[in-house]
Amino acid sequence: MAGTLQVYSYNRCSTCRKALAWLTERGIAHEVYDITLTPPSKAKLAAAHQSLGDRKLLFNTSGQSYRAIGAATVKALTDDQAMDALSADGKLIKRPFVEVNSSTYLTGFKPDLWASALQG
Repeated sequence: MAGTLQVYSYNRCSTCRKALAWLTERGIAHEVYDITLTPPSKAKLAAAHQSLGDRKLLFNTSGQSYRAIGAATVKALTDDQAMDALSADGKLIKRPFVEVNSSTYLTGFKPDLWASALQG
């Protein structure tokens, strides 16, 4: 894998802390961004949507921001509106959110999936 991962995380998120420790243990270069202060851009989120194939994978469905909006409202959003909402509120985004490269993205922390995506 060439380059440095862009990892958007939240310091109070235990899953994010586990993911960052996992990357460090394996010597995988990464830059960390606070997802609440610097959420991924709308363009990055749109690319991740293309990569993942399902916009539901971008949403932190257990978070307060998501619950405040409501699942029905989120489902009714167009893709463009969904990317606007996500880029405006980092707490809506499933974390950690990782840009491996311009066409590969990871959301959440699943060690087996990460190992597969990051090998090489």
